[in-house]
Amino acid sequence: MTPGATYTRTAIALHWIAALLIVGNFLFGLYVADLPHSPAQLRDLAWHKWAGMTILFLSAARLLWRLWHPAPALPATMPAWQRRAAHASHFLLYVLFFATPITGWLFSSASGLQVVYFGVLPIPDLIGRSKETAHLLHAVHRWLAYALAAVVALHAAAAVRHHYVDRDDVLRRMLFFRGSRT
Repeated sequence: MTPGATYTRTAIALHWIAALLIVGNFLFGLYVADLPHSPAQLRDLAWHKWAGMTILFLSAARLLWRLWHPAPALPATMPAWQRRAAHASHFLLYVLFFATPITGWLFSSASGLQVVYFGVLPIPDLIGRSKETAHLLHAVHRWLAYALAAVVALHAAAAVRHHYVDRDDVLRRMLFFRGSRT
């Protein structure tokens, strides 16, 4: 792997922290959605919201970091269609990194259930309470979460394919411990 062909340690850390939070919060959101209405569900829903807000803040940090530390170039051997697909999927990931938690935040606002970050910091409501709007935003949030999960799965599958089929360094440049490719 040539120098400058890898992501910075900060970018790698932000990537893997975000990946774990996104996958974990998606699965936790599925779990919470099936719980009966109860104090336990409200507690778990609060955790889901806190994780969502953390993902939103982390996404902003990732985007700012990426603006000042561009991604390394893709391998010259990669076909043009794969380059376009990689750029499109990364763009879509960033859109969904923001759109999914923001619609969750809007849903909470419209439901009249303010997000209080880790039970300490009240996050202002973005819109007023409205049952109809809350219903719509819940559906939008859910579909965006499914879309994010699908693009994340595709992203992971592509990385694994590059590593095991194409045998290039696309995955290795996002790992802390890169090792040698022998």
